[in-house]
Formats: sequence, C-alpha cells, structure tokens
Amino acid sequence: MNQLAADDRLSQVFDHIAANHDSFIERLMDYVRHPSISAHNIGIEKVAGMLVEMLDGLGMEAEAVATAGHPMVLGRSGHRPDVPTVMFYGHYDVQPPEPLELWDSPPFEPTIRNGRIYARGVGDNKGQHFAQLLAIESWLAVHGDLPCNLIVLLEGEEEIGSPHIAEFAEQHRARLNADLVITADGPLHISGLPIITFGVRGILSFELRAKTANRDAHSGNYGGVMPNAIWKLVHLLGTMKNADGEITIEGLYDNVIPPSNVDRTHAAQLPLDLPEFMTELGLSELDAPADRPFYDRLMFHPTLTINGLHGGYDGPGSKTVLPCEAMAKCDMRLVNGMTPDHVFEKLEAHVRTHAPDVELIRGGGMLPSKTAMDTPYADAICKGITLAHGIAPLLYPALGASGPDYVHTQILGIPAFFVPYANADEANHAPNENLTIDCFINGIRTGAAMLATLGALTNSAAVTSR
Repeated sequence: MNQLAADDRLSQVFDHIAANHDSFIERLMDYVRHPSISAHNIGIEKVAGMLVEMLDGLGMEAEAVATAGHPMVLGRSGHRPDVPTVMFYGHYDVQPPEPLELWDSPPFEPTIRNGRIYARGVGDNKGQHFAQLLAIESWLAVHGDLPCNLIVLLEGEEEIGSPHIAEFAEQHRARLNADLVITADGPLHISGLPIITFGVRGILSFELRAKTANRDAHSGNYGGVMPNAIWKLVHLLGTMKNADGEITIEGLYDNVIPPSNVDRTHAAQLPLDLPEFMTELGLSELDAPADRPFYDRLMFHPTLTINGLHGGYDGPGSKTVLPCEAMAKCDMRLVNGMTPDHVFEKLEAHVRTHAPDVELIRGGGMLPSKTAMDTPYADAICKGITLAHGIAPLLYPALGASGPDYVHTQILGIPAFFVPYANADEANHAPNENLTIDCFINGIRTGAAMLATLGALTNSAAVTSR
C-alpha cells in the first residue's frame, strides 16, 4: 500500500473518532463508574468480565486468565506473518479512593467539570487503556481490519505491585509473543507535549530495626551508659549515604550499565523550567550533589530514600526518654543493570559490617527496564504520535518511577515503550483524579495512529520472527 492510501485510511479513522466524540466520553464514564480496587478485592471480577466482553466484541480471542491473585485479561487478534504484532498493556485495577471527604464529587460517580472527567481510575489507568480499545474499535468500524497483529494485556494487580505478572509471563510466553509493547500510562509533559519513554527505574524496599535494651530508660540516669537505638540507626544510615549525596554501600554499583551517549543526549534536550519546578515544591536547593543534571538524577542514578524513622517519644512537650527500639523504612530506586537480589545482598553485607546487631528486613522489589532508543520501532511510534498530536513527542530515556515493564524487556525479551495519554495534573492516586476530555480523545487518535505507522513496517527488518 502506498503512503497516500495509508494516510487516507488513517484520516478516515480520525473522522470516525471525531464523529463519536460524545459517545466515547459517555462509554468511558460508564466504565469508570465500576470500582475495581485491587487492594480491597472490590469489583475486580466484574470489571475483568466487562473487558473480556468488550474484547470479544472486537473479534479478539479473549479471556480472563486466572493467576494466584487477580485475573489477567488477555486478547489476541491477527496472525499475519508480514506485519508486527503489537501488545497494548494496561491495568484495570485502581487505587482505593480514600480520603473520601477530599473529593469534590463521589469517586465512582464520574463528573465532568471544566473539560475534565473526575473519577477514581479515570487517568490511572482506565481512561488510557480504554482509549487504546476505542482506537482498535475505530479501525475495525471504518475498515473491518487492523493494520497489524494485536495483543491486549490488562492486569488486575498493578496498583498492589504486580505480584503475579512475572509468573504469568513465564507461563504464557507463547501467547505473549509480540514484537513490541506499548503502555499508555502516566502523564504528558507538564507543557502538554506528548512523550515516549524507553525505560523505568526498578525499586526495592527494606526496614532496619534496632533494639538496644529491654525497655526505654531515663535519659539522665542511663544516658551515656545505655545505647540509644535511634542514634544507632542514624549512624548506620549515615554510612549508607554521605552529605555529598553519594550512596556509599560497598559494591552497589558493580552491575550498573551506564547510559548510552544517545540516552544522555536526549536527556539533556528535555525542556525544564527549574525555577518554576522549585517554586512549586517550595525548594531552596536540589538534593546533593548540586552539579548533577536534573534529568540525570531521575533516570541514570539509583536513590536511597528514608521513608520514615520511628522510635522514642514524639508527643507534645518533652519526655526525657532514652529509646530502646527504633525502626527505619527505606526504599531504593534501581537503574539499568541493577537487580533487587544483588542490592539486597550488598545491603545485608553493609549492615553486617557497620551495625551487626541491626536487623534488616527485606521488602518487595522490582527490576528496572530499558529499551534502546535506536530501536527501529521508535521512529514508527514517534511518527504515529506526531500524526495524532500535530507535534513531535519528547523522548525520555527512562522514567524515575517504577513499573512492571521488566516483564516485557527481561522476561519476554521485547522492546517496551510508555506512551502516556493523561494530563500532567491528573492527580492519580489522590482525591479528584481526573482526565481532560482533550487528552482522552487525543489518546484514541494516538492509539489509532500508532497502529497505522507500526503496520506500515510490513516486510521491514524490524519485524522479528514469531
């Protein structure tokens, strides 16, 4: 098919999306009206069933696949060997809506105000993956077929850390044999510009617990004799990260894969209004080291965060107590090449060396993910986004946050991309979560355009054997 004919086919799909603007909004509002709170196991089975029914209606081979937790909704369409197989990933579970009193309208009674739909899950992630499904529907309604093969995978446990998706991927490799994965999740740039992201940082969490005596004591009668549990943790934490912002855990960086020159170049080109950013957060300085570029901090370096330090007395007034117990909760963000298991080993060795009587308790962990920015699929995705938005996207080597993207890149071995559709102020995970109507409609257009531009890779070397 020549380029003119391909562009005309996409233009017809865009016309269909415009003609169905109001009905698409109504259908989204009906969808987010149904709670699917994974943390509380509320509405999960019902919403999974709704999605299977919708995928069936799109002519896909669809089912809710059982896991040890909540089901995965899986659909597949097309078996043409000459075009790519694209996987659209998303998650149908949502965060709990509390605190309810801070919502301006009930979280599961979607309401439109000032061009935005307000509801729990509308931005994260129901509105975004629903836009993908409507993009598929629009292609089928106009042309009766899709430009490429398609897999849809919708998870029901993303908001509780995706505890079963890795096992699911291992068990169902043959059914997930895509050439690439696109996740519509997260916000656009604060300017409203579209984004492609090529990776995410990993994460792990842990606790440190110190106990120095069998009870708290009088800080005068026992001060200087009985060790202070809080000071013990403070000194230990001080050996893990210094005042210059350097993480000083021995061996932590052994397996780090440095960013490529391409990664660094794109990170350096990203727009930034640093004074505005600092004003918004009320910052007078950035975290040390002071000379580290802004986006390098979020993409290319691990972090060590003290989430909370607890012990002793924190009530009103003064209590001259010497605490016998203390606990610190921490997390670390991991960059390309790092693994939770390796970092936990280094943490445990560090604690044994510096404070052998402190207990380290492992929490959860998730691998980082990285896709090369020069993959041939990137140009096709970029073109699709440009056709939908009328402007080229920003290219992010990685996100600072974490997600189950490693399942695609490290278990299934396929390139993975985040292409977010939501507005930067979507307030996901917070009261008054919202999605602008313009972002939702542009998301449908973007999904449709990416199918077109990826389908145009027919007989390209970019198409791998399946």
